[in-house]
Amino acid sequence: MTDTATHVPEYKSDKLGWGVISAYGTPTVGIGYMYLLINLYIMKFSTDVLLIAPAVMGTIFGISRVWDAISDPLVGYLSDKTRHAMGRRRIWLLASIVPISLTFIMVFSPPEQLSGSWLIVWMAIGVIGFYSAMTLFMVPHMSLGAELTPNYHERSRLYGLRHASYTIGSIIALISMQLLINAEQRGEEAVRLTAFQLSLLAALISTGLIVYAVVKLRERPDFQGRIKQSPYGAFRDVWQNPHARLVLVVSFIEHIGSAVIGILTLYIAQYVVGRPALAPAIILTYMIPSTLSVPMWLPLSRKFGKIRLWMFSMMLTGLSFGGMFSLPFLEPEEMKVGAFFFFAFFAGLAAGCGGTIAPSIQSDIIDYDEYKTGERKEGSYFAAFNFVFKSASGVMIFVTGYVLQFSGFVPNQEQTMTVQVAMVTLYGLLPLVCYAIGTIMFSKFTLNEDEHARIRAELQKRALEKSS
Repeated sequence: MTDTATHVPEYKSDKLGWGVISAYGTPTVGIGYMYLLINLYIMKFSTDVLLIAPAVMGTIFGISRVWDAISDPLVGYLSDKTRHAMGRRRIWLLASIVPISLTFIMVFSPPEQLSGSWLIVWMAIGVIGFYSAMTLFMVPHMSLGAELTPNYHERSRLYGLRHASYTIGSIIALISMQLLINAEQRGEEAVRLTAFQLSLLAALISTGLIVYAVVKLRERPDFQGRIKQSPYGAFRDVWQNPHARLVLVVSFIEHIGSAVIGILTLYIAQYVVGRPALAPAIILTYMIPSTLSVPMWLPLSRKFGKIRLWMFSMMLTGLSFGGMFSLPFLEPEEMKVGAFFFFAFFAGLAAGCGGTIAPSIQSDIIDYDEYKTGERKEGSYFAAFNFVFKSASGVMIFVTGYVLQFSGFVPNQEQTMTVQVAMVTLYGLLPLVCYAIGTIMFSKFTLNEDEHARIRAELQKRALEKSS
């Protein structure tokens, strides 16, 4: 059975207008901005400006992921069970606004008088609080996307625009990161002031975008009250779903490889390539093809199938970052810079594909659960997918902090070859190995377009029988 279908009916009622798609994707501009600035700059801000040891920050991020083991499933399950006039998801989006804004400002605005243990406590509360608050938004928002249409390819269109919006926010964050890097040259006080102003502006804009989405979007009232399971039963169903189980394992392996990329990009630019000022341009080289390639992946997914396309994105990502391992050994410096840009471009193309296709496939898996259980557990499923992503990130932040510290890393100084090789091993070889394993495992995935069409037809038949 192939991943393409020859007899899948198209239902006009499943099509989404651009107004709905844009309203769904718009809030992720602010979310993408916040996530990138946290993921790319907070470690460097903490080690180079606040002078907190890398291992300490790694531990803080590790603890936040342990907490995610509780918060992600809880939010997913509770949003599935929510009964409200606004629906199951939008009320959670509203509730996320204040904690996201406050914790984002908090991590970039520690009081100057804080030092030592109290500064560490402040950053721990801010970091753990930020990722917890993001769960309040991310899990219900991803779940809402799966509910807006059951169409196999329309979901790719919806999540494709969401990915593009998220990446646009990330691109805007690069400007902020450049401002922060420039402020470093003027001293600690300038960095602190710039960080506060940027975080406050981001919080205000993100608030407006989330409110716009809540006002514009609508939810299906028939999905409320469709889950009868206990939390344990809901997540047991997730794990017992063979398609979900395979994707969870593949995603964890994949994210183990990709998580370190965001953590170490600034370090690679400064301490391996020797051109810290180029870091924003490198990341932009990654972000632009990630955004602009989305319209290309949509017709390709129809032609070659979502499964094959996601496998292709995994292979391309692994090869792109695998090439980064060569950076410390290239001479002269211009060759390092050229290779860095080259590999970043193709990694960005792969990211555009994965960001468009992966959540679309995850939504199809939720339809299979409805086929088996009769319930709609989008929150529980995306909580599981989100937890896998965040737990893999937490593991690698923890590992990276200790690898840097014990390889001999000294901030703001030229690094030894031992430190450089340790960095590119995490940054290049690890993603290559992880994505290769993930590609091989995902080749066993069988929920293709034909099978999804059969499931949707059966669900429609049941709905008609129930209403008659």
